[in-house]
Amino acid sequence: MTKTVGIVLFPDMLMLDVAGPIEVFSIANRFLKPGDCYRITTIAFGDRAVRCSNGIVVQAEVLGEQASGGYDVLLVPGGPGAYGGVHGELCAWLAGAARASRRYGAICTGAFILGEAGLLDDQRVTTHWHYLERLARRFPRARVEADKIFIADGGLLSSGGVTAGIDLALSILTDDHGKKLALDVAKVLLVVMKRQGGQAQFSPLLPEALPNSSPVALVQQYVIEHIQEPFSVERMAGLANMGARNFARVFAREVNMTPMEFVLSARIDCARNLLETSDLPLKTVAFRSGFGSTRHMRCLFNERLGLTPVQYRYQFG
Repeated sequence: MTKTVGIVLFPDMLMLDVAGPIEVFSIANRFLKPGDCYRITTIAFGDRAVRCSNGIVVQAEVLGEQASGGYDVLLVPGGPGAYGGVHGELCAWLAGAARASRRYGAICTGAFILGEAGLLDDQRVTTHWHYLERLARRFPRARVEADKIFIADGGLLSSGGVTAGIDLALSILTDDHGKKLALDVAKVLLVVMKRQGGQAQFSPLLPEALPNSSPVALVQQYVIEHIQEPFSVERMAGLANMGARNFARVFAREVNMTPMEFVLSARIDCARNLLETSDLPLKTVAFRSGFGSTRHMRCLFNERLGLTPVQYRYQFG
């Protein structure tokens, strides 16, 4: 049976967020019998001609008032227009169309439009790693998850940045037609069916240093500049001329992580930088990052990034 896919268009959207999933479903149609193919419809509001964030203008197939109420899959792309604009007409239509659809969701920062339409309350959702905190602040009732490439929470689908829309579309193919079809399409696109690790491997673990000369900010800077040295809460508190318990409390309040979580994140980010930019032996990378041993570094990379240091260097070095 033919399945319908609706993709919403709006000004300043990211073109790859639209083209990636469309190509997945379009290529899948090459393998499917005519009666089982996906019927893809692009939907715009106000004007069918929509300018993407890269300047290219695309033409929507229908305007919102002409679009059907429900789809097997209804997707909203991301882009600067998703989190930087107001989408009254789109969101009014989307609120009803999403609930009438079998599945609905967002690619990348399209999650902001879902939230604007009231579709994220009490739902598990993700977005591009750079916008996770902004999404959580703007829609506090959403259950924002940081490290997932994509999430399916009932009928709600969401994905991380840009190419994660391809991962999400491949997962839809798997649900609809089985793993073999999704694997065939992945091979045509030269992508892997399942990535190792989540978004954490792309995003910096270290929070931005506080933009002031507070004791906590000075300690942060000292840790980063002396990352090879051993650190404890007591030592860091001494650097700040504070008691250990008070320092830990103030640090957690200002940085949103404990002092030792900060040290670990700083070590991992230091090691990542060395793996990306040098051919240093792993033993040297571990020493310069303050891990003490390659085994310790490997365990923490696996735990936090879902990759070993060797795998990380292969992917990003």
